[in-house]
Amino acid sequence: MANTPHPSKIHFTTLTLDSLDGVNGIVHPKADVTQTVTLDSAAVLLLTDFSVSQPHTVSTSSSVAQALDTMKQAGVRLLMAINAHGDFTGVINAQELIGGRRVTLAMQKHRIDRDEVTIEMIQTPRSELHSLAYTRISHASVGDLVETLKSSGDQHLLITEPDDEGGARLRGLISASDISRSLGVDLDHPPEARTFASICQVVRGHEL
Repeated sequence: MANTPHPSKIHFTTLTLDSLDGVNGIVHPKADVTQTVTLDSAAVLLLTDFSVSQPHTVSTSSSVAQALDTMKQAGVRLLMAINAHGDFTGVINAQELIGGRRVTLAMQKHRIDRDEVTIEMIQTPRSELHSLAYTRISHASVGDLVETLKSSGDQHLLITEPDDEGGARLRGLISASDISRSLGVDLDHPPEARTFASICQVVRGHEL
């Protein structure tokens, strides 16, 4: 059996250092090549994949102001609500936080001020949300998404996958704004392009 060299006898090499004189540029990440999206494109192209990008969450005990601050910092209009155990309980969108009736109703019901309203009181619970399995969108087109969301009227679609315990977990989401932006439809101009029901009308020039 060969003798293992004693750590003190292992020799390392001093690397030769170079001068930075004449080094002018700095490497930057390569810009993503924007892929043209059409109604025939694969639906997964528009998935915000939580296995790749961290989901934006808010605690159910957070206040309205805290949730709004989180949205502003993240640049998003939808947050996943998480309870003290880390379980997904529902979602909260910017519209409800800024001008929705749920805040007012919570204030009246609990007889509290606006700054005492928590996300738990005004979230849209998961039982009221729609989802789509990842396996389904992996074989679907953007046009299929538009048709599905046109029917449901949702502005966000939550995507699920099986978990390790025989249940399901959130894999990601697809939003109306992402679909509209990718198809080149302005959400504000023209005003008829604000909903899923009219995206295809604007893109194709007629109803589905």
